[in-house]
Amino acid sequence: MSRLKPIPTVGALALLGLAALAVGAPPPSVRIVAAAEAAAASKLGDLSAFRTIVVDTTSLVGKGDLAAAKAWVKDLETSWDEAEPSLKPRAPAEWHTVDKAIDRALAALRADKPDQTACKQSLTDLLAIMDRASTQA
Repeated sequence: MSRLKPIPTVGALALLGLAALAVGAPPPSVRIVAAAEAAAASKLGDLSAFRTIVVDTTSLVGKGDLAAAKAWVKDLETSWDEAEPSLKPRAPAEWHTVDKAIDRALAALRADKPDQTACKQSLTDLLAIMDRASTQA
């Protein structure tokens, strides 16, 4: 039986690894994770930044601070509108569903006399829609 020579094999693998680093390629494990994450991403992409704003706004509504919630939700409107050119072409139907839910939350918070219960419900509905959109691939 022949005896394996591990040192040349290890050396070859080390050189291959160094070559990959030299050209900026990530190690195979990173590529596998990135591919898995990409497969799990929604058609719209990463909605976590928008979701964070909604969660923060919901917290303000829960505390009864509707004026602060109204001001805070402006960040959602602005960032969503700025992202429209990159998000909408990816999945127009999903984009419109989220956009309409954002419009309902904005309307509830911007009402002449905003109702805390209605505001909270519109934000809860928006979170549910965002979560569904985030799981669709």
